[in-house]
Amino acid sequence: MVWRSVMISRPARLRREHYSLAIEQEETAFVPFEDIAVIVLNHREITLTHPVLSACAEYGIGLYATGQNHQPAGVFLPFLPHSRTTRMMRLQLNIGKPAAKQAWASLVRRKIENQAACLRLCERKGADRLASYARRVRSGDPDNLEGQAAAFYFAQLFGADFSRADARWTNAALDYGYAVLRGAIARGLVAHGLHPTIGLFHDSEQNAFNLADDLIEPFRPLVDLHVAKHAALTEGDLIPADKQALVALLNVDLAMPQGRMSVLSAIEYAVESLVRVFEGEAATLDLPVLIGLQPHRLEY
Repeated sequence: MVWRSVMISRPARLRREHYSLAIEQEETAFVPFEDIAVIVLNHREITLTHPVLSACAEYGIGLYATGQNHQPAGVFLPFLPHSRTTRMMRLQLNIGKPAAKQAWASLVRRKIENQAACLRLCERKGADRLASYARRVRSGDPDNLEGQAAAFYFAQLFGADFSRADARWTNAALDYGYAVLRGAIARGLVAHGLHPTIGLFHDSEQNAFNLADDLIEPFRPLVDLHVAKHAALTEGDLIPADKQALVALLNVDLAMPQGRMSVLSAIEYAVESLVRVFEGEAATLDLPVLIGLQPHRLEY
């Protein structure tokens, strides 16, 4: 199972050396491609060779590039290499409305439950109200309890005057963390033969990641928890250490039906359960439960 996230924030040259990524700076570091899940390029003076791009496709690595604002601006993904891509696309397009609505309801329900957990972990009020919202989510969420919960949740977590439209450290950190999660989920979808454009609920013609935007919902509160824990200590622009900490959230533990595991592993299991839903072999999704910010520890 891949587990490593590589973030490069200084000038560097990246090349392939046999089965490893070579990162040339003052010294050269080597990271086996098979250990890498994502690479984040966070400096304008980074160059890379064509074999590095080929290796990213070969090993299923998500390669992020940041823009002038240093937020993730794009992600390089393998070109749908799964052997059943066409079959899976047909299943995605032909999924029945009841199944799609039930899947979306389960995503919304777990998202709100994790928002409640985030409030508890931050010692904020309102977790019981969010739990009530979660219990009332129906197929397809026709009452838009997701939106009602979000409006209440962010006010409790960041203060009554908080707005997602404000230019402030908190929003920059949330956007960065969500973008990293979104790319990791898109990578997982492609690796399992799913097309990230075809969503269950999100269906914008201008969005290449509709399905990723569906599946990300219960993972978002992890980013919220990290940002809430650091917002009072930080102001101004995101610094490299902030971004490294947000990328490192991919290795934080979540609870899944299969046990405690890293975010990257949880994404794999969640996508596998989504495949079973599309194939008609399961009616429910395996989704993460927020338990804190403990980094995953490898055991040998």
